[in-house]
Amino acid sequence: MNQPIPQPLRFPPRASEPDPIRAVLAIVAVFAVLVFWRLGTPSKIMFDEVHYLPAARHLIDLSSRLNPEHPLLGKELIALGMMVFGDNPFGWRFCNALYGVIGLYGAIRAFWWASLSRQGTVLFGLFLATNFIWFVLSRIAILDMAMAASLALAFWQWALAARKGKRVHLVLAGLFMGLSMGGKWNGVPLMVFPGLWYAWARWQASAGLAAPRRALAWLAGRQGGPVPGVCLLEAALWLGIWPVLVYFATFTPAMFYKINPLSPWHLIEWQQTMLKLQDSVVKPHRYMSHWYQWMVNARPIWFFYEKWDGAQRGVLMIGNPWSMWAGLPALLWCALDGLQSLARRSLAIPGKWAPTGRDRLSALSGMAALFYVGSLFFWAINGKPVQFYYHYQLAAVFLDAALALALTQLWRRGLRWPVWITVALTLAGFVYFFPILAALPLPGVKSFRLFTWLPVWK
Repeated sequence: MNQPIPQPLRFPPRASEPDPIRAVLAIVAVFAVLVFWRLGTPSKIMFDEVHYLPAARHLIDLSSRLNPEHPLLGKELIALGMMVFGDNPFGWRFCNALYGVIGLYGAIRAFWWASLSRQGTVLFGLFLATNFIWFVLSRIAILDMAMAASLALAFWQWALAARKGKRVHLVLAGLFMGLSMGGKWNGVPLMVFPGLWYAWARWQASAGLAAPRRALAWLAGRQGGPVPGVCLLEAALWLGIWPVLVYFATFTPAMFYKINPLSPWHLIEWQQTMLKLQDSVVKPHRYMSHWYQWMVNARPIWFFYEKWDGAQRGVLMIGNPWSMWAGLPALLWCALDGLQSLARRSLAIPGKWAPTGRDRLSALSGMAALFYVGSLFFWAINGKPVQFYYHYQLAAVFLDAALALALTQLWRRGLRWPVWITVALTLAGFVYFFPILAALPLPGVKSFRLFTWLPVWK
């Protein structure tokens, strides 16, 4: 006897708590003001801008390839800012700053639609906006913000697809995944999760059918599942093939170089060349570090430290000590909470389990821990010997999410003092370090001692 296919498997579209959109907009607005304030300071090239500014200039005049080991989107954004505002420090950094603001908004909205937790969303927004890494990378003309902000927007649309069950959000998620790859490849390991989630959700939606019919319903069935009307095969188009096509489209300007233009028929071959070029960078760097050092907030990078624009100035790439360190036990909490959530579901009577608000937060906690590991795993197995602290950017986002989720759980259990202390210390840390995040004038050449609390920070 045939059994009916279960109803659509989606997260509840409505929240019992009001959407904290005003608080989110306030956080993003303050972040935007601070990012754009004195964006052209220092007026001198910082750190890896020395590589990407010439590459952007070559893109503007379509002369020849430069810095060919990386995709083009980040350099295209730098070039766009230079074309609009001129070849000056503000023009170099404008698009990254704007994209950093937009990406912050996308990341916070992704958290909201995934959790429907008002408190957790506000906490996550505060932690991400003040984690130093997102702020500093929004104020420098390098490639990482093109990658991270695009991925944040992709996760926002993925969360909306899971929550509202509309095809358009799958299409947009795939679009931003492709753009993220066009910035850098760092986020690629995380891009497999939307597709795996969809496959799992479709499998759950086809429960109760006989094996042959279930396999067919899993692949081609349009009833049930996270997005009604979208079968797994179509989802593979939007979350798999479409992002690759978008990624390849970001190489379009390279096809018009005056010298050695890129042939569209050699795009796949060119990816192999890029990989070889990246692996060929083996010369040691004074600021090179390893993934396990990033976890404990060790081995930061001085993007800039010298007397310039009439004063001693510095820009330090480091994580906010309070949220980075507090996030580690929170991460362990989230991993255990996620495992407990899986255990509760596995022990429930089949077809009778209905997730509560606590269950949804616990499942999200487990996902935050999983994504954190996924972000670091890329670097742990990467054969590239020269790595830097700012490669921790994506993992730090999920660390902030884990901290927000753990504190939300404590808040709901009546333990509110850890929340207030963590928020106060995190905000105080951002204020204290702000002069060497935004290149403000410092008292003198030895001022770095005020901020380098540990020997490894110098």
